[in-house]
Amino acid sequence: MAPARVETLSSSGLESIPLEYVRPVEERPTDSVLDLTDHGPQLPVIDFAGWHSGDAEERKKIMREIAEASQEWGAMQLLNHGISQSLIARLQAAGKAFFDLPIKDKEKYANDSGSGKILGYGSKLANNASGQLEWEDYYFHILWPEHKRDVANTWPGYPSDYEEVTVAYGREIRKLTAQILGALSLELGLEEGRMERVLGGEELLMELKINYYPRCPQPELALGVEAHTDISALTFLLHNMVPGLQLFHHGKWITAKCIPGALILQLGDQVEIMSNGKYSSGLHRGLVNKEKVRISWAVFCCPPKDAVIGPMKEMVDDQNPPLFPARTFQEHIDYKLFRKNQAKEKATN
Repeated sequence: MAPARVETLSSSGLESIPLEYVRPVEERPTDSVLDLTDHGPQLPVIDFAGWHSGDAEERKKIMREIAEASQEWGAMQLLNHGISQSLIARLQAAGKAFFDLPIKDKEKYANDSGSGKILGYGSKLANNASGQLEWEDYYFHILWPEHKRDVANTWPGYPSDYEEVTVAYGREIRKLTAQILGALSLELGLEEGRMERVLGGEELLMELKINYYPRCPQPELALGVEAHTDISALTFLLHNMVPGLQLFHHGKWITAKCIPGALILQLGDQVEIMSNGKYSSGLHRGLVNKEKVRISWAVFCCPPKDAVIGPMKEMVDDQNPPLFPARTFQEHIDYKLFRKNQAKEKATN
């Protein structure tokens, strides 16, 4: 029997969401969560256009802005990032075409996360302190490196151009990953390729997750994605111009503006660990919408599972002791999962 999909609930005409989707009071969005006015702090916007201009001062300026946003927010919006808008439009059209299929057709690609098969079409299982579900369906697969993709068994077979446009987008994100990691390394006074090598070099893993947030009759009670930091090193995010991503900044939730052509970059735990806390892994969450379907495309850039990640030796001295233990990436995943399960046990006892 196929698991219940959030899309099924959304299209059923229900007026109240099931109790398992109702968040605890302290987690619920407030009335002002979608306030997109210019008042108050805003997620930094960085124009990447000058990166390849040959102007050394312009490149230094961009690197400095990236580092400042990484320290203060753990996230930023990138403009003129070098990925063509036509490629992005094709990528988004392909992802939307898959999710426009009838659910019975999408179920052919269903995963089974309960038994460890996480690649494919799915819905989030409860794995949090409150035991509540997230208002989201998704598709998850490996994007890079090529020899780990397993396109035939884990990628959507529809639409026909899905593989072509997704591979092309992955190639561009891989280039951008090297540029961002290089900027972050240089701003720490390190060699440009230092962080990328720690993260596995050519074996750096990129995973694509298409998040599909159906219309929700009570968005003030639900979350598409609960508050979390990413386990990745970097996460690149596209969306369909429906607002919903929020960053936690100085004690408040700030909604990221929808800027045409922008690519959102979020720093994950691995960069925070490697930098020994000089850069931040930004806490964020995803909201849902009563009137519109929200879709986002997240590429998670991660080290190999057996890579040992800890504070880089250049970041540690007598005045700056290590803030994090060295762990394999798999151990970090298990640690975060353990902490969630531990919190869940406390909440239910």
